[in-house]
Amino acid sequence: MAECPVCGAEINLPEGSEEGEIITCDDCGIELEVTGKDSVQEAPQEEEDWGE
Repeated sequence: MAECPVCGAEINLPEGSEEGEIITCDDCGIELEVTGKDSVQEAPQEEEDWGE
């Protein structure tokens, strides 16, 4: 079980989750990146390049 770094909610990682996988916190909706067996961090936000 991991803890959301934004809202502190407990997050049950889906069975078979792999490092680097993106999941969503059910409480606050933030995207989280799996960083280990029982740990997550806020996922990096992709920026639009608008065709540049």
